[in-house]
Order: sequence, then structure tokens, then C-alpha cells
Amino acid sequence: MSQSSALPSPPVAQKRAHSFTLHGKTLQDEYAWLKDPHYPTVDDPDILDYLKKENAFFEQAMKPRAALTDQLFSEMKARLQEDEQAVPWQDGDYLYWWSFQSGSQYRAWYRRLMADTEDKKQILIDEAAEAEDYDYFRLGALSISPDGRLAAWTCDNNGAERFTLQIRDLESGKDIETVSSVVNGAVVWSADSRAVLYTEVNDNWRNYRAMRHIIGEDSSQDREIYREQDDGFRVSLSRSQDRQWIFLESGNHQTSEIYLIPTDDIDSPPDLISPRKTGRLYSVDSGQGKLWILTNDDHVNFRLASASFDTASDWQTEIEGSDLLYLTGLHAFSDHLLLSARKEGLDQIILRHPDGQLEYIEFPEASYSVSFDHNPAYDPVYYRLRYESMVTPPTIYDYDPDSKTLRFLKRQEVPSGYDPEAYSSERLMIKARDGVSVPVTVVYRKDFEKDGEGKLLLYGYGAYGISIAPYFSTSRLSLLDRGFAYAIAHIRGGDDLGYQWYLDGKLEKRWNSFHDFSDVAKGLIEHHFTKAGKIAIHGGSAGGELMGVVSNTDPDLWGAVVAEVPFVDVLNTMLDESLPLTPGEWPEWGNPITNEKAFDLILSYSPYDNVKAQSYPPMLITGGLNDPRVTYWEPAKWTARLRATKSDNNELLCKINMGAGHGGKSGRYARLEETAEAYSFVISHLAD
Repeated sequence: MSQSSALPSPPVAQKRAHSFTLHGKTLQDEYAWLKDPHYPTVDDPDILDYLKKENAFFEQAMKPRAALTDQLFSEMKARLQEDEQAVPWQDGDYLYWWSFQSGSQYRAWYRRLMADTEDKKQILIDEAAEAEDYDYFRLGALSISPDGRLAAWTCDNNGAERFTLQIRDLESGKDIETVSSVVNGAVVWSADSRAVLYTEVNDNWRNYRAMRHIIGEDSSQDREIYREQDDGFRVSLSRSQDRQWIFLESGNHQTSEIYLIPTDDIDSPPDLISPRKTGRLYSVDSGQGKLWILTNDDHVNFRLASASFDTASDWQTEIEGSDLLYLTGLHAFSDHLLLSARKEGLDQIILRHPDGQLEYIEFPEASYSVSFDHNPAYDPVYYRLRYESMVTPPTIYDYDPDSKTLRFLKRQEVPSGYDPEAYSSERLMIKARDGVSVPVTVVYRKDFEKDGEGKLLLYGYGAYGISIAPYFSTSRLSLLDRGFAYAIAHIRGGDDLGYQWYLDGKLEKRWNSFHDFSDVAKGLIEHHFTKAGKIAIHGGSAGGELMGVVSNTDPDLWGAVVAEVPFVDVLNTMLDESLPLTPGEWPEWGNPITNEKAFDLILSYSPYDNVKAQSYPPMLITGGLNDPRVTYWEPAKWTARLRATKSDNNELLCKINMGAGHGGKSGRYARLEETAEAYSFVISHLAD
């Protein structure tokens, strides 16, 4: 589908001379003016005018697809249970849960005493009511005081991820205090319910300090309990499973250190467990009278260690690091440790018994995703888990450690109907150009013909050690039922096959991620799923960077590209240490300011810097004006340079959400609308 001649001409951004020289190299950046110097305030009329023109062009270009988009949205909405409700979880004397009302974009959060009936439920937060006066709403933290009287909760009303922290009296349902408007992260209560600890961001959107607030005192009296001096580190808070400790962590993508604060003495100085060592990560929990630590200090896939509170830096190995078992998380309960892990790329849940015996929980499918669900109690009867696969909707189980059985509680309903027997999923290993085998998960209808002519959407991310597990999607069914296969490329840069899989896709090995993705596509062609030009690709954020790179290197493979909030102006962003994330990102991408090799490497793949006069596939690019992670000018500049440079007449659309951030619009239906738009774009360009 070429750009329709019936459409008005697309907006053309001005070129304004701008260049810089570093490491003896001079680069031109004619669209640098699209970065507002007042950011995070964006008030430059030229910039706003250009963005509005791009949005208007997007709306015009999507009009011929309006019927398809509406149909997709209707299908997706019909698959959502309008009055969906969570399986309640017990915390102390209460049961807690959330639910949607029919037609509502947002959840409401409830509780009731264990001894009470359903009609005596108490509402904690009604997200729909809180969102009423805003175009965007996101609930952040919701933490109930130990005495059950108060709730500390945070919300973001514009997508900028600067949350407002309020204290709510649960008896009256009224907020009694506003503590801070620049909070990001968890909020943790003291054991006596008299105070909360929280973290604040600075003007550069960096979690730089932890604060203590006494309930009833003016927030101007809040005490700073920790301030991070390294711009690349971020401060966060959490609470131990046994509720004895608050963990204050500071870290970046490769290094961490953690302090202990007793929940019953939050004014005591934070006690450092072990000081930061570059390249060493560790996480902790407390239970069974000791500290439990996961660390990569002597094996890339982490070991489990324990320590006494008196000698917290003396770590004794409990489970050795292993090439076969990648330890990813732990929760310390009174009777067991629950470990999350990955083995041969598949999620594992492991119970460690007090005698050291390891018990693996068995699951019914060969490819799946499983994780911990709500488990607030220290001494539960059951362990709550969430399970899903490419064909099995999210399912909640309680695991009974006595009988070693999974107790089924709930499976996500698909009201419009869903027959899992109509679909197949398989896991392939496809060799990349350097001989490394890359896992790929594919799902399709059983009547999909592997004749080399099929349509396929390929998703990838490949950064920060974030794995993309096989997951279920009701929206995806709209593609599968139209003859598409859907594949996830588990490329290097994620940690799907262990922590080394992550290391093999970052810094000087970054090109592995991009090559893996293109090679997976070629492998799917060899497996007769599809052919060049019939592959749509989709990625967001760092996955959007991936979309940009492979659009430059392998444009003929792709029939359509969807790049959401794409990190595509990589070099300029990594050169600007005033931006929110830049110093903390250098361990991931390299520091091009001080390191010429890092400069050259980033320059070699940065999508914006490698746009060339060639044909590009049809592209849909999105961004968010308030996005603090991937700033709005990255997709805007990339779109402008593509328009001015590419040699084809294929459709190029850019949509900037003017009242949202990194996650796009808020609300379950608003998000579905954006998914419907993306799928409509893809379907129209891969039409037979």
C-alpha cells in the first residue's frame, strides 16, 4: 500500500543547520531544534505546530482504515470481561482484590474483613473516580498501613512518571495529606504505622533520594534518610517478606548496593549490607532468621547465599551458580524459600526446603510463562502463582506444598469465545550468523499453512536483560484469526537464556541483538512460515531502537514496521548527560562522551544517524509528549529525517500522544484503541 494520492502532503519539518564535533568527527543534526530547550516543559510554538501537523496527517491517513480499526477494536473489546475481578488475596485480617465495573476504563480496589460477607466490602481507591478530571491516569503505589487504618497511594496524571503521594483515611475515604508530587517507586510503612518512607525524583527524573514522612506532620519537615551522589544510580525501597526490614537499594544496570532499615526503628541510620562493586548485582530478602542473597559475584547466572544480620556482608553459599540454572528472584517465607529461575529459557518456580532440598513445581505445557502473584503473608498455607502461555489465558493457581499440587482458582475469560484447540504454539531454535542458536516462540491457527506465503508479525526487544516470555494476548487473536502467525524472537540483550545472554547483547556486543532479529526472520522464512515482504515487525522503547536498526539494514525483509516510543536518537541522547536517564544508561550502551570506541559503536547503529537514501517499508511511529524515558523528539526527529531522505513513497506515519508518556494512553479501552490502530496499519500493508 503506497501513500495515497488522495491524502494531503505530509508535513515537512524545517532543516536548521546544527552540527557538533567530538572525537574528531563532525555530525550534522538538522532537526535538533525539535528538542525544546525548556523540556520537560514543551512550549515552543514551532515544535508544537509541527507535532500537531504530524498528528493531523496521521488522522487523515488512518481514515481509509477506520472501518477496519473499529472492527478490530470491537473484537478486542468483546474479548475483555467487562466486570473482571481479581482472585482475592489475604493480608492479615483482610481479603484484598480489585475489579472493573462494566464500561469502566479503570479498576477499583477493595477489601473486607475475613469474617465479613461480600456486601461489607470497603473501597480503597476508585481509579475511575480519581481519573475523572484527567485525560491520563495511572495508579502507582498502594500501600496499607500495618494497623489497617491508612493507605499511602501515588498517582500520575500526565504520563511524566512524577507521582503524587497522598495519605488516605480508610474509614472516611478521604485523603488527609499530600506528601510530595515528585515521587517514583514504592512507599513503605513503619511497623507502628506512624510514618512512611518514599523516594523522590529530581528535575532530571532520577530517583536520587529516600525520604521519611511522619503522619500528621507538615511534609516540609520530612527527613532525608539517603541521597545518592552518583547520577547513574537510582534509589528504590522495598520491604522484606517477614516485614522486619526495609531495603534501601541504590544501583544501575550492572551494580547494586543495599541498606537495611528496621521497620520498628526507621530513624536508625541505614546499615549497609555490602558496598557497591562495579559489575556485581545482589538482591536480598529476610526470613527464617537470616538474610538471603542472590548475587552474580562468582557466577554469571547468580548463586544463592545466606548471612546473619550481625555479619550481613559475610555470604555463605546455599546454591552454587550454574550454567544450566539461572536464578532470577527469591521470596523468603517461614517454611520455604520460593525461587524464580530459568532453565533452558523456560520459567521455573522452585521451593527450597529448610534442609536444602529443591522442589520444582511442574507445569502442563512445554512452553509457558509463570511468576509469583500476590503473596503478602509470611506464613501462607498456599503460594499464589500466575501462569500463561501463547495459547493458555492467564491462570491463577495456589500451590499446596503439602500435597505438591496446583489448585486452580481462575482463568481469564474471553467472553466472545475462545477455543485453545484451534491454535498451536511451538518453540524453534534458529541459528544466527555467528552460529548461536536463538529461541523463537511462534503461535498460529492450526489451519495456518506453512507454504512460505504466510503473513507474520515478529516482535522483539533485546535489551536491559528483560526477557520476553511466551504470553497470552486476547488482542493478538485478531491477527491470528486473519491468517497471521505471531512470533517472539528471544534475542540476545534479553536474559531469556541466562544472564550471559544479556551480556552478549550489550555494549560492544550490541550488534548481536540486531543481527539475531534479522536472522530469526530469515530462519522463519526457511521454516516456510512466511517470505520477505510479508513480515511485519513490532517493538517499543529499546525494541523501537531494534525496529530502527533493522529498517536501515534489512528494509526488504519487512512489509510493515510499528515502532512505539522508539529509542532511535541513541547517540545524541547518550551525549546529553542532562537528560533523565543518560548517566544510568551508559553501562548499557557505553559512554560516547569519554570513550571514542563507544562513540563509534553507537554511531554505527543509531537509527537516526543511519537513515539513508533507500527504500523503507511502511512505518508507523509513536511517541509521548510527556515521556521521560524516550523523549518525544526522538520519534519526531527520526520521522522528519526519514521523510526527507528515503527514496520510496511508502506510508510513513507519526503519532505523538500530547497528553501521555512512555506507556501511551491510560485506560484499558484507550490502550486497545492504539493496538487496533497498529494492527489495522499492519493488516492493510500485508493484505493479500
